[in-house]
Amino acid sequence: MDHADLVIQDVDVADGSGATAYRADVAVKGGRIVAIVKEAAAAGCQRPRGTRELDAEGLVLSPGFIDMHAHSDLALLRDPDHSAKAAQGVTLEVIGQDGLSYAPVDDRTLAEVRRTITGWNGHGGDIDFTWRSVGEYLDRLDHGFDGEGIAVNAAYLVPQGTVRMLAVGWEDREATPQELDRMRRLVADGLREGAVGMSSGLTYTPGMYAKDAELTALCRVVAEHGGYYCPHHRSYGAGALEAYEEMVTLTREAGCPLHLAHATMNFGVNEGKAPDLLALLDKALAEGADITLDTYPYTPGCTTLVAMLPSWAGEGGPEAVLARLRDDATAERVRHHMEVVGADGCHGVPIEWDTIEISGVSDPDLGSYVGRTVRESADLRGEAPWTTARRLLIEDRLGPTILQHVGHEENVRAIMRHPVHTGGSDGILRGDKPHPRAYGTFPHYLGRYVRELGVLSLEECVAHLTGRPAARLRLPDRGLVREGYRADLVLFDPATVAAGSTFAAPRTLPTGIPHVLIDGRFVVEDGRRTDVLAGRAVRRTA
Repeated sequence: MDHADLVIQDVDVADGSGATAYRADVAVKGGRIVAIVKEAAAAGCQRPRGTRELDAEGLVLSPGFIDMHAHSDLALLRDPDHSAKAAQGVTLEVIGQDGLSYAPVDDRTLAEVRRTITGWNGHGGDIDFTWRSVGEYLDRLDHGFDGEGIAVNAAYLVPQGTVRMLAVGWEDREATPQELDRMRRLVADGLREGAVGMSSGLTYTPGMYAKDAELTALCRVVAEHGGYYCPHHRSYGAGALEAYEEMVTLTREAGCPLHLAHATMNFGVNEGKAPDLLALLDKALAEGADITLDTYPYTPGCTTLVAMLPSWAGEGGPEAVLARLRDDATAERVRHHMEVVGADGCHGVPIEWDTIEISGVSDPDLGSYVGRTVRESADLRGEAPWTTARRLLIEDRLGPTILQHVGHEENVRAIMRHPVHTGGSDGILRGDKPHPRAYGTFPHYLGRYVRELGVLSLEECVAHLTGRPAARLRLPDRGLVREGYRADLVLFDPATVAAGSTFAAPRTLPTGIPHVLIDGRFVVEDGRRTDVLAGRAVRRTA
């Protein structure tokens, strides 16, 4: 063979298929894998030669990890280093999640969505919002920093809530036939411009105002263009199983592949109920449904504090929410729904303020709330928790992010074992005390759930993080270690790989991942982030 750019020698290859790992030399040239010579040294055969030859004895080579649920929509344009993901071995993130992102937009909806998801991505005052369409946003990712690209690759989902903002606004009502036609066109345009599917946030306004008939109509468009539907469905608490079943039924009627976002079974009402969810999915799969899901390997969730409010409080958009919170009588109605009835924003479960930890605020002057539960801050102030939460929402203009401590470890483990499972961090990167999953999901799978607990074998886990998500995304040359495939690769030490991030120190980088390559270029080398910007927008293939 021709002289390679790089030869990775004597490495154990977990190729992303789930098959047993094997020893090989792997040669890379021009950003692609050009040769795999198994047991090269022991066989005494002609070994591939390269400009650089890396002795990888004791390391595992796998495809780059694919984060199926990421919130790096602005971070990729803000931070050329982006070690939060690059250092984990993530080579591709799927963004545009939970029905809310920054394309397609017009001037009005761009301002509204920036306000709405400030808690996820910041307000974006440091970003030049030069795009309006999905295609223009993907072009902006390609351009990245001075035309060199971005830290890791990114695929995009058309956000159904943003589409509804454009066509309907913030009203809680059914779309007119004309509005539905416009939404169909917007989704189709986004898919033609390169989006891989459509997302929804069905506990977030305004996307949650869509009825099943509307979602089914949009999913038919997604299916026609070869994409998939990725819903944050209507409840992860009370009625969670019914909410999952709704999505399964809806997408089967539409003929659309389904990928369930952060498929957890949370809150006390769902303790020990993961087998019920898996039985529902197994039945649908046996009947021919096309379903995958993603999870993060932690029990607490993470979102924004305003997301906990009942949906009726969100009608009209962010300024209307603030006006309702400032009005004493309306704020009392909000409290009653949250604490007594169980707001749909809190998944139909009465909120428990001692499970709601403030993880970040937009106004630094409010930093004393961070790292405490709402109840702890309320006790320090000698007031009711709702009084504290209401004040914080108003003063931070809906900006606070939260950790919600409502998960169950047995559910987490059961779901990650399922054959259609993939990995997704759901990582919110902003805030003084973000969820450690943003910096640790993928090494935590390998260190905690493979090496320490044996929940998954190493080869199975790698398949969950690479080959399986690449298949869902219909990527013909990523997700496996195969000749001709792109050299998006990770080298990790199975004996030491671990998440460094913890709830106390959430931005600590992982250990045991010395090398990460994208298109054959080292983005992490000898455990240090290089200045390489090899990431691009990964567009849907026909």
